[in-house]
Amino acid sequence: MNGTSNSRDVSTHILPTSATMVGVCITVVTLVRIIQVNKAVTTILDDIVAVDSTFFLVAAILSYLSVRSPQCSTRLERWADLVFMLGLTMMVVISFMLAWELG
Repeated sequence: MNGTSNSRDVSTHILPTSATMVGVCITVVTLVRIIQVNKAVTTILDDIVAVDSTFFLVAAILSYLSVRSPQCSTRLERWADLVFMLGLTMMVVISFMLAWELG
């Protein structure tokens, strides 16, 4: 198995998952706005989730480009993977913040 097919395999998983996570971020923003426990925390959480959705969008775009351009696929896939993992890490931080605020 060469590097190109492996990159395309990973990128094909990152693309739909990142797109789904953008939707999850939008849902979280909506839920945080509906709940509005503490206005200052609500604003901070909204901002962080918005940035997080941007990470997932960038990961989706990079993985799409990785699948579409064989010349740069390995490099693009690595960036997509890194940005996706940053987005997931940020989502965990957000979930802790949300859980502690609601608790």
